[in-house]
Amino acid sequence: MAKSAAKAESKANPKAPKVAIKEPPKKKVKKRRQILKGKHGGMQLVLIEDVPFVGKQGEVVEVKAGFGRNYLLPNSLATVPSPHNLKLLERYKIRISQAREAKIADLKVLAEQIQRINVTVEANATEEGHLYGSVGPQEVAKSLRGRNLPVDPEMVKMDEPIKELGLYAVKLALGYDIESEVKVLIVKPQEGKK
Repeated sequence: MAKSAAKAESKANPKAPKVAIKEPPKKKVKKRRQILKGKHGGMQLVLIEDVPFVGKQGEVVEVKAGFGRNYLLPNSLATVPSPHNLKLLERYKIRISQAREAKIADLKVLAEQIQRINVTVEANATEEGHLYGSVGPQEVAKSLRGRNLPVDPEMVKMDEPIKELGLYAVKLALGYDIESEVKVLIVKPQEGKK
């Protein structure tokens, strides 16, 4: 009855102010950012760094929920695969591949330089040529760094340390499956030099 009276009044008096009926305010609905589940029931994450036995950098992997929550996410080894993160990941993969290609090119040049040189290492030895100590990866890497070649002791692959004077071929694993070989000459130190 009140509605019909309001309609009749508005028709009779067109200049009368119209009363707007207020609707109750809408409640804000909070969206939960749930982590996607994989086909085996684990959580899906995008790896930020290489994680042994899990995957390489940039891969979307499925891991147990506890491992992801308690280890990967807090240590910034992985992130949640949101559309924004996946978009950033694609750009990041391009940059990483370009950096990897540049590193491989540098290592190939280094391998060629190493193959062209001979390295001399001085070590104390007996008259028969047996060393008092031994020459290992540290000494070989140090002599290569003395020639301005950036080689770490971990790159030098020796089955066992050298224990006698002579010329030896030592293998180097520079990384990214690039290998080289350097000739190492083990000699006695000169008498006049101290």
